Amino acid sequence: MPGNILENDFFKRDTVEVAKNLLGKKIIRNISGNFFCAKIVETEAYLGLNDKACHSYGGNITKRNKTLYLEGGHIYVYLIYGMYNLLNTVTRDKDHPEAVLIRALEPIKNLDGFSQNRFGEFYKDLNNYQKKNLCNGPGKLSMALGIDRSLNEKILSKDYLYMVDGEDISEKNIVTTKRIGIDYAGEDAKLPLRFYIKNNSNVSCK
Repeated sequence: MPGNILENDFFKRDTVEVAKNLLGKKIIRNISGNFFCAKIVETEAYLGLNDKACHSYGGNITKRNKTLYLEGGHIYVYLIYGMYNLLNTVTRDKDHPEAVLIRALEPIKNLDGFSQNRFGEFYKDLNNYQKKNLCNGPGKLSMALGIDRSLNEKILSKDYLYMVDGEDISEKNIVTTKRIGIDYAGEDAKLPLRFYIKNNSNVSCK
């Protein structure tokens, strides 16, 4: 797959900057030599110990959240509602257990692979609703890419999952808003930590 690989240092930076900078970059999934490629179009930042929406809030280390205490560039996959795996990239360092959630993708290559994983059908046989819903949400994109918790704690790698350069999205084309589905976080639910590419049809919700 073309493009310069995003090295670990890319992720060992300020989490908000990483969340914004990932927009327009490409995510590559390698399943036994079967490659999937998609553009990242929506992300959310989770800011660690003082962010009530982040799994590391308060500093307690558990079996579920221990991945957040690894170095930036690790993969954090966790299960919600007992059925959806969500894909995150760990940022910063072990003293700042933070992450970026990948919320939505625009499929680029291997559309049949995406559609087979999501709907069990070839892309040409999908209706317009199914095509729009291939990867426009964190649970959906994980199904489409075959993301499961076997990737949790692994470092990003060409062997299974990595990210490469794509287009640089200017600030004027980035929409900033509050995160989704975290009402339990109180005032922190209102923090402007969700970012998406303006006018992109693959964003989860406007």
